Amino acid sequence: MTRASAIDRVRRALAGASLFGLLGGCASVEPVGSAENPLVERGVGENEINWPLGYKPEEATFFVHNEIEIEAPPQRVWDILVQAQAWPSWYEGASDVKVIGSDDGVLRADQAFTWRTMDMEFTSKIKEFKAPTRLSWESRKTLIQGYHAWLIIPSGEGCRVITDESQHGFLASMQGIFIPNKLRRLHDVWLAGIKKKAERVAL
Repeated sequence: MTRASAIDRVRRALAGASLFGLLGGCASVEPVGSAENPLVERGVGENEINWPLGYKPEEATFFVHNEIEIEAPPQRVWDILVQAQAWPSWYEGASDVKVIGSDDGVLRADQAFTWRTMDMEFTSKIKEFKAPTRLSWESRKTLIQGYHAWLIIPSGEGCRVITDESQHGFLASMQGIFIPNKLRRLHDVWLAGIKKKAERVAL
């Protein structure tokens, strides 16, 4: 992309964002779990993510998909994933992780955790928790709302792990323009880290 075309994309993005939104207007997606956006089973298969209203990939401002095959059982992968406060010790995309109200730093249903990722601080709230296959959380700020879903699918003696993130908001638009590959790269690193830890223990 040339510098001129990049500048043109920024101008178009800015033109499409209202002043009200830039100064802290209402979120473009209702909070997951609210009366306006309940998280319910919508007939999804065991190999599909159960997306809340507004967060489906085709509705997102910005979306990334990553997956990996791991030669370890789903439960082992799950046990690594839910140890949230340990993420910074092996995953570069997370720091200052604190599971609210937890003594052991492990994620559980209906919990929330604070952390720093993508150079921003977030409070993320667990929205789906079905061990050892489904985990999702929502992160909300005025200028960005995101839904991050994990799906662990048994495959033979191992499993396939999918992690998808759907975002809305002004900062999601800017991410798509300026750093479209950063989040996908970080999620690849995250999955590779889980694979390394799970397969090492599984041996």
